[in-house]
Amino acid sequence: MQNFERRRDRFALFDRMESPAVNLCFRMDLPEFRPWCKEQGLAPFHVLLCAVLRSILAIENFRYRVFDGEVIRIERLHPSFTVVNQHFDLNFAQFDWSDDLREFVARGQAAREEAGGMLELNQRYAAMPARQAKEQVFVTCMPWLDFTSIQHPMTSLATPDIPSLAWGRFTVAPDGGLQLPFSVQAHHGFVDGYHIHLLAQRIAAELAAIMQA
Repeated sequence: MQNFERRRDRFALFDRMESPAVNLCFRMDLPEFRPWCKEQGLAPFHVLLCAVLRSILAIENFRYRVFDGEVIRIERLHPSFTVVNQHFDLNFAQFDWSDDLREFVARGQAAREEAGGMLELNQRYAAMPARQAKEQVFVTCMPWLDFTSIQHPMTSLATPDIPSLAWGRFTVAPDGGLQLPFSVQAHHGFVDGYHIHLLAQRIAAELAAIMQA
């Protein structure tokens, strides 16, 4: 927590505000990884999800949370993401982390099938102990839309300590790479625009490393 102590005054500044969240939406550049996914028999969404969450863990500022009035640093993540069921209603998929890419993807796909097949809202997240619930990042994907902004829901405007991420439809960049709209919402006491820039760079690097492994 030594790194956090250097910015505790920034945290105190933003945490006093009615809404201490920073929310940026931008076009993220990525390597074209979809042909590799097809060759490997892996779903691109789940490969990208793995790269995103690995990147979150690699940047300390995205690991800070507020618990019982104190700032803590999480050491792991419980992956989750939104899905739609057969009636196109929202649901939540949640699964256990794996460091192995193929196992991560398999667990994510199984969670998607389970949550997508449910009529009722998946309440697994609501049963998590309060401390464990902080080991989340809220993820949603809207592959139909090339959106330019988004407002993420929050339980309270004053508590945006769990980051919220969203991305949309892939488009092919002029250089042959990929671009997609990407949104990051986080507590401004922890995360600045610079850290969001680092996250975007790290995600692209993670995808490149996955393809080279």
